[in-house]
Amino acid sequence: MSDAIRIGLVGDFDEKIPAHRAIPIALDMAAKLLERAVVWEWIGTQEIVGTKRLEGLNGVWCVPASPYRSMEGALQAIRWARENKRPFLGTCGGFQHAVIEYARSVLGWRDAEHAETSPDAARPVITLLSCDLVEKTDTIRLHPGSRVAAAYGCLEVEEGYRCRYGLNAVFEKALLSGPLHATAFDAAGEVRAVELKDHPCFIATLFQPERRALEGKIPPLAVAFVTAIADLRQTS
Repeated sequence: MSDAIRIGLVGDFDEKIPAHRAIPIALDMAAKLLERAVVWEWIGTQEIVGTKRLEGLNGVWCVPASPYRSMEGALQAIRWARENKRPFLGTCGGFQHAVIEYARSVLGWRDAEHAETSPDAARPVITLLSCDLVEKTDTIRLHPGSRVAAAYGCLEVEEGYRCRYGLNAVFEKALLSGPLHATAFDAAGEVRAVELKDHPCFIATLFQPERRALEGKIPPLAVAFVTAIADLRQTS
């Protein structure tokens, strides 16, 4: 399967975590639907020191369940995907760390932190949600013309969450006034997904779309992710 699409699942695998069980199923579903050969491998965050461990990957999915064993390893993988134009999907913890990586590497906010691991940080770009979203389902409005809206084929969806942390509204305007922009919102207008302009596919969601796979449903974002990788390989 030398011509197979190779995807790195960045995170610290735990069989007890529903999202970790769901993601391989979601990718297998997408591969079958698209008639593509897809292979995936778990890459623990502690394995990522520099970029050697990431070489040969066609895409990166930064998975839920943080704090990661190595925050720096997760950030290195996200930066590698962003800078090397590799399709990237981040869900839940992946969303949170995509925001932190962008803040540090693109905006130059070296002190950007996650309030879960650095509660006394001066610049917690990820902070506690006003209401936690542990095992909650909510309506999400998708921005017209966004990749996430194109993936779902509509402008409103129902998705589930399992998180307590999200984008800090104090820093929202500065974070999302450039290439990184919000593309999904909850009913109160809080950001639930971001995308990166001028990138083949860089999507991060606070919700966990992969969990649809545990119900036998194909997650649209898994299909969009694999499609983006396949399209990029054809043109490169």
